[in-house]
Amino acid sequence: MAKFNTSVKGTADVLPSDSYKWQFVEKKMLETASTFGFQEIRVPVFEYTEVFTKNVGETTDVVQKEMYTFTDKGDRSITLRPEFTAGVVRSVIEHGLINGALPVKACYVGGCYRYEKPQAGRMREFHQFGAEMFGAADPAADAEMILLANSVLTNLGIKNLSLEINSIGCPECRAKYHAALKQYFASRADELCDTCKDRLDRNPMRILDCKSPVCKAIADDAPVMIDYLCDECKTHFEGVKQHLNAVGLSFTVNPKIVRGLDYYTKTVFEFISGEIGAQSTVCGGGRYDGLVGQMGGPSLPSLGFAMGIERLLMVMASQGTEFPEPAVPDVYIATMGEAARLKATKLCMDLRNEGFTAITDVAGRSVKAQMKYADKLGARFSTVIGDDELQNDRCVLKNMQNGEQQEVTLSDGIVSAIYDSRIDAMIESVAGNTEDLETVLNIAKKQ
Repeated sequence: MAKFNTSVKGTADVLPSDSYKWQFVEKKMLETASTFGFQEIRVPVFEYTEVFTKNVGETTDVVQKEMYTFTDKGDRSITLRPEFTAGVVRSVIEHGLINGALPVKACYVGGCYRYEKPQAGRMREFHQFGAEMFGAADPAADAEMILLANSVLTNLGIKNLSLEINSIGCPECRAKYHAALKQYFASRADELCDTCKDRLDRNPMRILDCKSPVCKAIADDAPVMIDYLCDECKTHFEGVKQHLNAVGLSFTVNPKIVRGLDYYTKTVFEFISGEIGAQSTVCGGGRYDGLVGQMGGPSLPSLGFAMGIERLLMVMASQGTEFPEPAVPDVYIATMGEAARLKATKLCMDLRNEGFTAITDVAGRSVKAQMKYADKLGARFSTVIGDDELQNDRCVLKNMQNGEQQEVTLSDGIVSAIYDSRIDAMIESVAGNTEDLETVLNIAKKQ
């Protein structure tokens, strides 16, 4: 097949038959974040390359191997964002958000780009939901970010996840740990992969994150950061654990978690699923207290997380998570004759202005073909309008689910009948719940 007829390797189309799932997930994420006081931020899909090379970390795989970087027509080096945090930090500094009320709480949804070997749960174009908090140093902030991530996952109906946490310390205590790591790995340097041999001098913590089976086996017996924490970092980590215990959120301390980006400090965490194979991490994050200052802003404690939407959808599919039914047209208005087509156009606009989904023929098909189309769409109601209906200002409205028919006026009868049907369905759905029933009845009064 010609290249212009296929998607680029490592990308995927979201078709109309699946887009409602994405819409549900993204809406639930943003709604949950808003209950924690987070507001959405939108940053460009590309940035100056230095935003990532100077801040994500020059020793990371992201910067060394995976970034989509190009020179634009102004001879500037530009990179498609491989992750959101650096761009969000750039934005809050540039626009002075961190000069206002603190902490700043921002969340986002969007695409990222990394040149990786495509596999299940790992694409070259992938999508993330994430949240960032600026200006909060207390352990309660770390716990709140973890609780937000947990609430998002819980509200999506995802089960059987485990939370793993660790502390990778501050620059002071990490220097001692780096020395211990370097000494340990140096004794087995000949066994390390070529990438990790380079990491040994530049950033030995990256070896702990290597996917090579040989390097992973060597790293199993390496010193752990938690044994090298300074008193302040120990106290901070204990505070995080106390806040998580206070709400009964179970966790495991995993001293091997380091995360894949260099800007992290102190608390790091991951939510793990055992149901999607090798790409088991569905959410990861932590604290990055030095990043804002490193990017030219003030010294400001900050933290955040991101979760891959494709991976979450994979977990939801494996668990048989129920999604709301995709929206279907409220009514399909079939027509016979040009006068009826004009009337149907007007009726559909009236219905749409009332908030209903109304469809009529725009292809000049026969009534039989129109009704087949209405059935394929799953329309809740249908009606046929011709000369007699126009003359009498009445039509027969058919309930496509149960076959019931009722005669209504063209002017306002269709609207009223669909309203009544919606109210009946809402009442049925909340049967036995007095508070919800009262809400439905109040809606009915307004309509």
